[in-house]
Amino acid sequence: MHDTIAVVFDFDDTLAPDSTSSLLATLGVNVKQFWAKQVNPLLDAGWDPIPAYLYKLLELSRAGGAGMPITRARLIASGKATRLYDGATRVFDRLRRAAVAVDPSVSVEFYLISSGIGEILRTTKIAKHFTAIWACDYAYDATGAIVFPKNIVSFTDKTRYLFHVSKGLVGAEARNKPFEVNRKIPAASLRVPFDQMVYVGDGYTDIPCFAMVRKQGGVSIGVYDREDRRRWGRAWGFIEDDRVSNLVPADYRTGSALSNSLLMAVENMARKIALRRSTYQG
Repeated sequence: MHDTIAVVFDFDDTLAPDSTSSLLATLGVNVKQFWAKQVNPLLDAGWDPIPAYLYKLLELSRAGGAGMPITRARLIASGKATRLYDGATRVFDRLRRAAVAVDPSVSVEFYLISSGIGEILRTTKIAKHFTAIWACDYAYDATGAIVFPKNIVSFTDKTRYLFHVSKGLVGAEARNKPFEVNRKIPAASLRVPFDQMVYVGDGYTDIPCFAMVRKQGGVSIGVYDREDRRRWGRAWGFIEDDRVSNLVPADYRTGSALSNSLLMAVENMARKIALRRSTYQG
């Protein structure tokens, strides 16, 4: 029997405001100009958005000046200082308790799949709750300064890690065998079937995951920043295109629409697991 539910999160603008913009602000960089005058011209030239911003960060680091270079220590400090959305630190235990209340044998695991910088995400207050975190990573020189991206998680790359979750390939051994995820596994041997998966995200990089989880019987939840009206149209597009099961503000406090949506999804999955077990045993 499959007794595990996986709740998979994006990070930037899902669990917290954009972590790269927060890093830039702490370095004294003009955030709006960085995205508009540094990154956007690369996008116009055909670059993928994720390597584009990673490359521009590397250029900033090498250029020197105040706040530079960008080092591993600076990334870690930024992660520790990351401001999370309301209630984000408490939602994990709430969901675990909800599943156990339905069926004590059901467990909830949490995963993070992000196009942000892994060194930042792995040092936030909530990092301890995730079974695995996949994100972009830099290699560092002897002084700790960033020298080159060694791992990039872009749009469809995110779906690859959903298969890691489903197949149970989440430990260090799996990371050292990147092609193992392509091995065909019978449905009965999957650790977490997709219909026991919840995906929570906010943006265009999440669309492939929204679509895959929803198509396979799981739940996709789109979130948006209630204070950023510029992005409301994009968020509403997820509903119009049937990408998500629900669209709610990024507020994880008890009783919020997002908290309730997550609770309902987890409890419903737990009930289905319990029913399958009783049917199997009967």
